[in-house]
Amino acid sequence: MAKARVIFPLGEDAKLAGKRRSLEPKYREVADRLAQSIAIADLVILHRARRKLTQQQLADRMGTSVTAISRLESGRHLPSMETLRLVGEALGKRVKVSFEEADR
Repeated sequence: MAKARVIFPLGEDAKLAGKRRSLEPKYREVADRLAQSIAIADLVILHRARRKLTQQQLADRMGTSVTAISRLESGRHLPSMETLRLVGEALGKRVKVSFEEADR
């Protein structure tokens, strides 16, 4: 039986992506720059899915467009605190910001 592959949201094999990130400085630079927005996108998707909401339903609850939700969930856009507050309200959550020790 064939082993199932882990696929990234953009369709790239996880093993290949890890190798690419370690070997290609430009790829790593972009991934590092987008790390915060990707982490936020993952949280929005996770909590939206747990609530069984579509992007349209989340957009309606926030008073915004599906396009705006799609941009937020793409991880290529760092949302404002106001946007995060609206997402939290729409999902029945509150936003919590904290500072952690840097990994350096």
